[in-house]
Amino acid sequence: MKVRDVMTKTVASCHRETNLAAAGALMWDTDCGVLPVVDERRKVTGVLTDRDVCIALTTSDRRPSAMTVGEVSPQRALVCGQDNDIHEALKIMQKNRIHRVPVVNKMGTLEGIVSMNDIVLRAEKATGRKHPGVSYDDVVLTLQVICAHTPTGKQAPASIGAGRAAGAA
Repeated sequence: MKVRDVMTKTVASCHRETNLAAAGALMWDTDCGVLPVVDERRKVTGVLTDRDVCIALTTSDRRPSAMTVGEVSPQRALVCGQDNDIHEALKIMQKNRIHRVPVVNKMGTLEGIVSMNDIVLRAEKATGRKHPGVSYDDVVLTLQVICAHTPTGKQAPASIGAGRAAGAA
């Protein structure tokens, strides 16, 4: 099963110059918790999460309209290719403990986003020799890794919106 088979194709995005008030309104209007940050060619340059917005606003004494996405979002993001096997996306999610990954085409242009929700809704039970494109076991393992608590004193891996390096497309 390919990422293109499960990804959400219609995805809202924003630019580094977008202010947090506008980004938050876009998240509200589109009922999403993450916005890929794109440049003028729609190449993904970062990811903004609702958590990033919340932390930025609660740790500063500035108005949302006075802060830009570029101040909050890293300048790089993990991505996966639309032609990647869905297990590659799951590996990215596991390794970086994230729930969503922007999907790009061969030129690096935003094509959609793949989330754990997308994958969970398409997972199937493996029975006997039948191995579905994505199994319940694949989903549970990924969620266990993402949700695992880190030992006391160790910092949890950063989320996609908190500065992780770009992944291979």
